[in-house]
Amino acid sequence: MRRKYNPYLLPSWARTIREVGKQLIIPFTIFQGIRTLIIPTTFDVVLLLIFLLIVALFQINLI
Repeated sequence: MRRKYNPYLLPSWARTIREVGKQLIIPFTIFQGIRTLIIPTTFDVVLLLIFLLIVALFQINLI
């Protein structure tokens, strides 16, 4: 059975990295979305999809 995720059980350095990532992923995703609209390459689209996946995981508290 899967244990419930508790971010407070992480070491303090891991919580800090998680919070910084949480603050930076939205601006990176917006920038990447604009870049993908202007110059759509395969790498840009894949990177945008990865960023969107990370944002979704942060929103549903899986990371």
